[in-house]
Amino acid sequence: MLQALGLGPSEEAVYTALLARPTASASDLALQTGLGESESDRILLDLVARGLVAVATEAATGTSDSTGCDTGLRSAHYRLTPPSVALAPLLVEQRNALHLAETAFSKLTEQYRQTAAQTAGGVVEVVVGVEQVAHRFRQLQLGAQRELLVFLVGAPIAVSREDTDISEKSALDRGVGFRVVAAKDYLDSHEVVRDVRAAVMAGLELRLVDTLPLKMVVADRERAMVPLDMTNSGGEPSAIVVHTSGLLTALVHLFEKEWAQARPMFTTTRRVREEPATEQQPTAEELEVLALLLVGISDRRAASQLGLSVRTVERRVRHLMDLAGVESRLQLGWHASRAGWL
Repeated sequence: MLQALGLGPSEEAVYTALLARPTASASDLALQTGLGESESDRILLDLVARGLVAVATEAATGTSDSTGCDTGLRSAHYRLTPPSVALAPLLVEQRNALHLAETAFSKLTEQYRQTAAQTAGGVVEVVVGVEQVAHRFRQLQLGAQRELLVFLVGAPIAVSREDTDISEKSALDRGVGFRVVAAKDYLDSHEVVRDVRAAVMAGLELRLVDTLPLKMVVADRERAMVPLDMTNSGGEPSAIVVHTSGLLTALVHLFEKEWAQARPMFTTTRRVREEPATEQQPTAEELEVLALLLVGISDRRAASQLGLSVRTVERRVRHLMDLAGVESRLQLGWHASRAGWL
C-alpha cells in the first residue's frame, strides 16, 4: 500500500509494524518484521530523516560504550509521526509526478501522430514485424478506458492467445466494456472454448457468426488495429493502426452491424419471455450447444469444441427440442429466437 507513496517493501514493513504500537525499538521491530536489527535501525533513521517517524523523547539521550557507539541511540524507542501530517507531502509529490507523466504522454503521443504517419495524414500507421504488431496490440487493449470491440477470426499469428488472455483480463478488471464477435472457425479447440468461457464469466460479451471479413480491435472508438496481408510486407506479420477518421467510423459501423446479426454464446444470464411458471427452461450447457448449432457447426465439431461426446451433444439437442415441443432443428431455432433463449 505505502509503496505507491515511495516507500520500499522493507520500509513499509517497519512502518506498518510501528503503526500497531505506541513506541518500539529497532530490536523490537526487527523481531516483528524478520529484518536484521542493523537494517531495522537504518530504516528507522531514514524514516526519521524523512519526517515519517520520530524518536520518542524518553529515549532520545544516551552515553557511549567502549566502542564509541551511542547506547542511547541504540536503545532508542521510536513512534510514528501522525500519518495525516507525514504522508500528505508524499501523496502530493506522487500526484504531481503522475500529472507530469500524463502531460509528457499526451505530448509524445501527439508528436508521434504528427510525424510517424505523414504519408497518411496522421490517420493511419503501418506496423511491421511480430514484436511491433504484438506491442501495438497490447498498447491498444491495455490503454482502453471505456470500450473494446473485437473481431476474432482463425488462429492468431502475431499475438499469442496467452497475450490476448492477459490483455483481456486487464481490461475486464478495469471495468472496460468488452464485446467480441468471433467467426466459428476461431473456436476450433476445446482449450480455446474453455478460455473464452472463462472470459465470458468475467464479463466479456461474446457473439458468434459464420464468417467475418477481417480481424480487428477497436479501443474507445478512437483507435483501431487491422492486420494486413503478409505478402505485402515480405512475409512478416503487419497491421495498420487507424486513428479517429471516417475510416475508423466505418470500422465501428461494421462491428455494430455484425454484432446485431450475430448470435450470443456462453451467456451468463438469459432473457426469456414470460411463460407459465411450470415451463422448464434450458440449462446453460444446453444453450452452449444450441449457440454453436445455430451458426452451422456440426454435432461432431461442437462436441470437440466443448469437450463433450457426440452422444452428449445429440442428447442435449433432443432435450431442447422436447422443451420447445418441436420435431426439427429448424423449428428449434425459430422457437429459441421467439422464446429469447439466446
